[in-house]
Amino acid sequence: MTRAARREAVAAGVLALAALTGAAVPAAAQEPPPRKAFRVCQDPNNLPFSSLDGQGYENKIAELFAKELGLPVEYYSFPQRLAFVRNTLRYKLPGEDFRCDIIMGVPAGYDQVSATKPYYRSTYALVYAPGKGLDGVKSIDDFLQLDRAKLEKLRIGIYDRSPASEWLNKHQLVEQGVPYQIMNADPKQYPGEIIEKDLSAGKIDAAIVWGPIGGYFAKQVQQPQLVVVPMRSEPGVKFDFQMAMGVRYGEREWKQQIETLIEKLRPEITAILRDFNVPLLDNEPAATARQ
Repeated sequence: MTRAARREAVAAGVLALAALTGAAVPAAAQEPPPRKAFRVCQDPNNLPFSSLDGQGYENKIAELFAKELGLPVEYYSFPQRLAFVRNTLRYKLPGEDFRCDIIMGVPAGYDQVSATKPYYRSTYALVYAPGKGLDGVKSIDDFLQLDRAKLEKLRIGIYDRSPASEWLNKHQLVEQGVPYQIMNADPKQYPGEIIEKDLSAGKIDAAIVWGPIGGYFAKQVQQPQLVVVPMRSEPGVKFDFQMAMGVRYGEREWKQQIETLIEKLRPEITAILRDFNVPLLDNEPAATARQ
């Protein structure tokens, strides 16, 4: 039997089965309706990533993508605390459409969304104020080679449950850690407060934070002039992560469209990230820290 004849036989079998059972013959898949806006799920108070007035770098990248698509940008805002994806990208009431279609920043491989290819890779950073015994530190090796008595006098701000706490433990500096709560119910709280308020005011001597946060807020503080030292992953502690965008599962064409834009606009994306003082690493897959 030829290939064409087999296809005709299969089609005939489907029609016959439908006639016997009363089932409807499946219709051809319909094209999704054209998009009227580039609808972004965002935290309204989460600089340097996003803000209600569109001043974050994810806002700038969203505007870039929307312009390329010839669409206006629309935001659906919700504090990025627990259940952010469920309350934004997946949020849909009966008879209504989803409220937004893309999250501009998720870890590559994040399984709560269909994650795109990465569009940048960054790392945690040590941020310090001058005059606290760290002047001249340009690398983590420099930091660890400081006199032990000097290290033990430091107050180092870290967010709980972050790689920073693991790193302090590994290097016997737990007592120097000043913990901050990573999940705060107050929607007015933002992650850069550790830099912009406490480090700049001298409440702590240094902080270890996700690089985009450290780089951006160190740039915002005029006095004192803060120093940002990117950190490298090491055995047992992973500091660098690739970042992607997230769409809903099952929206393959939309994901492919976004990935095409990531490749096409990569130079512009990188320029935006550099303008926000994001510590950037090459986008090749990073070595996984061994346990």
